[in-house]
Amino acid sequence: MNWKLIFLLSLFGLAMGFATVFLIPTKIEPAFWLIIFLISAYLIAKRCASRLFLHGLLVGLVNCVWVTSAHILFIERYLLGHAHEAAMLDSMTWPDSQQGEMALMGLGIGVISGVVLGLFAFVAGKLVRGPRLSGSRSRA
Repeated sequence: MNWKLIFLLSLFGLAMGFATVFLIPTKIEPAFWLIIFLISAYLIAKRCASRLFLHGLLVGLVNCVWVTSAHILFIERYLLGHAHEAAMLDSMTWPDSQQGEMALMGLGIGVISGVVLGLFAFVAGKLVRGPRLSGSRSRA
């Protein structure tokens, strides 16, 4: 496992955590994540010899820790700029624990985004490396 790469790619999640609190509205956030996922998948495919899906999954999970932490740390500011998310939290079963609800939602989103990033990395590996020939080297 390339832990250094996983950590470095997860810094996109740290940046997005703060950016979604202070700068980026919900409507355009998916476009930023798509760009981040494409860059991350490409770098995983280029720098990792194996377990591309697992690397992507782990980056997604660490991203979720960064993003969820920023959202919980700045919950009041985050909810001011994200009315839809605030309404979802209000409608959930733990009305006195918005941070707990955010943590659970963040974990779920982290797993889903990790699976998506893992699939992106797997496909990027096929595109970047090309098909592998089975057997030994070709004879000339």
